[in-house]
Amino acid sequence: MADDLFNPHPSSPSVAPSYFNPISPFFNAYDRFAQWRADLGLPHPGTVENLQKEAKATHLSNFIFDGARADLTKSLSMNPLFQVTHAFALGSQTLPSSYNFGAIFANQRVFLQGGVDHEGNVNARFNHGWTQNNVTKAQAQFSQQAGHNMIQLEHDYQGQDFSLNAKAINPWPADLTGIYMGSYLQSLTKNLALGVETLYQRPSPEEAELSTSYLAKYTSNDKSWIATAQMQTAGIMQATYWHKLSEKVEVAADLQVIAAPARRDAIATLGAKYDLRLATFRAQLDSTGKVSALLEQRFTPNFAFLVSGEIDHFKNAAKVGVGVMIESSTLTPEEMGMVPP
Repeated sequence: MADDLFNPHPSSPSVAPSYFNPISPFFNAYDRFAQWRADLGLPHPGTVENLQKEAKATHLSNFIFDGARADLTKSLSMNPLFQVTHAFALGSQTLPSSYNFGAIFANQRVFLQGGVDHEGNVNARFNHGWTQNNVTKAQAQFSQQAGHNMIQLEHDYQGQDFSLNAKAINPWPADLTGIYMGSYLQSLTKNLALGVETLYQRPSPEEAELSTSYLAKYTSNDKSWIATAQMQTAGIMQATYWHKLSEKVEVAADLQVIAAPARRDAIATLGAKYDLRLATFRAQLDSTGKVSALLEQRFTPNFAFLVSGEIDHFKNAAKVGVGVMIESSTLTPEEMGMVPP
């Protein structure tokens, strides 16, 4: 009976308003398109920044070192996460001896990381997750040396089947100088994702340069192997292939080709990673004649010993590095068992 008060004709279906609304057709079309994309069930393709993450984790480019190093980490809290680190490095053939003190704080939404070295150089990183799909990032580096100061602002948006990123390095709103980057990666099928990345450089108001890269990523059905390709308009191409042979063995190949008018060059790299019970071994070989290896032996959960070596056959040179990683904590065993955010 109460419903009859709001509907003078309860037996007749409700009729949509007859007035013209120019916005409704657009939203109706967008809703149908979004529902069609959701029905496809396309996976998330990852981000452009992590396009070659698996291959980089297998190769030694981000892990190789020479000389002696020691990393000491002390955990003061697990939720929220709070750690302090002391990093020492000396005896390197390419880098000067250094000491760095760092700290990390993280909870469900905020990630803070900072460090200062013995020369007074300061670096900081800040991430804030507004929602599960929106993350704003900021990085800064301050140095007494001219040209080494840097500020980077970045925002990530992760859709159901795509990722969008915008980045600005040393932006100056007055004359719009700086470096600006934008990238988009979209899953077209359950295996194939295509994307584009645009770089705009404006070092001065009179100079400007625009370049675009085209990206492709193919993932197998069981995610046991991933192939990626990146092509720049300047004639630079990079392709990677990563394959997980078993639970403990991974291999990766990388090919970089430069076909610019002023330079033609190519470098091929092949690497492997072995995960043992208490050790990780990486080996790498490239077309420049370099053979590298890195062994990380963990004797206890809080102590690891590292041995790194590289031989350059063409230059008849060799590098050797040794290091230790020690982790300590004032937490109880029950607190150490907590899952960090």
